Amino acid sequence: MAVRSARRERGSTRVDPRLLIGLALVAGSSLGIWALVEALDDTREVLVAPATLTPGTRVEAASLRVESVRLGALADGYLAPDDLPEGGLVVVRTVQAGELLPAASVADRERADLAVVVVTSSRPLPGEVAPGALVDVWTAAEVERGAFEPPVVLVPGAEVAAVAESDGMMSTGGPTVELLIPREKTAALLEALAAGDAVDLVPATGAVRD
Repeated sequence: MAVRSARRERGSTRVDPRLLIGLALVAGSSLGIWALVEALDDTREVLVAPATLTPGTRVEAASLRVESVRLGALADGYLAPDDLPEGGLVVVRTVQAGELLPAASVADRERADLAVVVVTSSRPLPGEVAPGALVDVWTAAEVERGAFEPPVVLVPGAEVAAVAESDGMMSTGGPTVELLIPREKTAALLEALAAGDAVDLVPATGAVRD
């Protein structure tokens, strides 16, 4: 009988409870890490400007890049691919190349209240005048040949959309600048241009378009 009892003891397998506890802790830790990673993985696809976008530019999904980023609570402030309507949107605030597209930087085409006007500056442009910069449009009416009235700011805070320097040996005009201005200022500026008023563009220090 003693021999049989010894054989049964040798044939049985005992599992150390500490081993079971250790396995349970490892499994619980792994599940916790997985749940944490899933909770932190809040990436979403957003639209990115492939080049600098200036006010008045119409954008569609095909003209933008899509990137997956983690924004957390800020995600609602940027546009996802599904946020663009079929007809696209109009940029109302400059978006730099590579920048995520803020929802506040675009508007429906019907609500875009900017007009594009091309002006020729009577003087060389300051170096700060480049696409995306804000400038004050100064005009001076000509009272007689070569004599002008004191200049006034006709359009404050206009945004530069494009700049084209005059070229050619016979060119007498200054740099041509494409400006984005409020529609209510369009008539006054076009009238000044038609009258031959002198036009100067001065960087609008501290000006910010809402």
